[in-house]
Amino acid sequence: MGADRAARRQTEEIVRRFERIAAARDGAVGEGRQLIRLSANSVRATHRGETAEAQALLDEALARLRALAEGLREFPSVYWAGYVQDAMKEVAEAAITAAIVTGVPMPGPGELGVEDAAYLNAMAEAASELRRQTLDRLRAGDLPRAEALLESMDEIYAALVTVDFPDAITGGLRRTTDQLRAVLERTRGDVTVAVVQGRVERALRDALGTGFEGFPAASGEADGELD
Repeated sequence: MGADRAARRQTEEIVRRFERIAAARDGAVGEGRQLIRLSANSVRATHRGETAEAQALLDEALARLRALAEGLREFPSVYWAGYVQDAMKEVAEAAITAAIVTGVPMPGPGELGVEDAAYLNAMAEAASELRRQTLDRLRAGDLPRAEALLESMDEIYAALVTVDFPDAITGGLRRTTDQLRAVLERTRGDVTVAVVQGRVERALRDALGTGFEGFPAASGEADGELD
């Protein structure tokens, strides 16, 4: 009977601990979804040029992330679970994207309160987000800005490709970096086409000696003389 009571008591204590872990997990999963939503909305606001809105969303996400991390201090198994680290990555991605687009210093993992692997993966995904900014600048005819954004993408890729550790340590960074390389090369191709097109247009303007808006009209066409 003594053994039976001891087994029951130990089991009940473990169940109570499990209940606390389960409650912490459920809360973390829900909060993680909110963090991902806030981060995605912040990135969208950044792309739209709504800097104040992007920062407000990011500030809320950072505050909630700090509270989440503090609440999980006694639950390391939950803290290191994939859904918490994914939320950290999304928040860091929003912060890094906003920093590059607005031209302020890129925040580090300590400043953001995220783990190193989440931060490095966020850098890769933020660099991929710059493709949209680059294409927007090309459409607006702002080639120098597009080239500067491409350079930022290239610099991030060059830094990340030097990280050579197992995926268990880096959180699958090698795959994320490979994805960035594909995005980078497509973007480089788009910028290169725009640069070449700009050179051709300048050469045509110089050759024609006029403001080039296409080839000049045939004689009489501008006056409506041709049927």
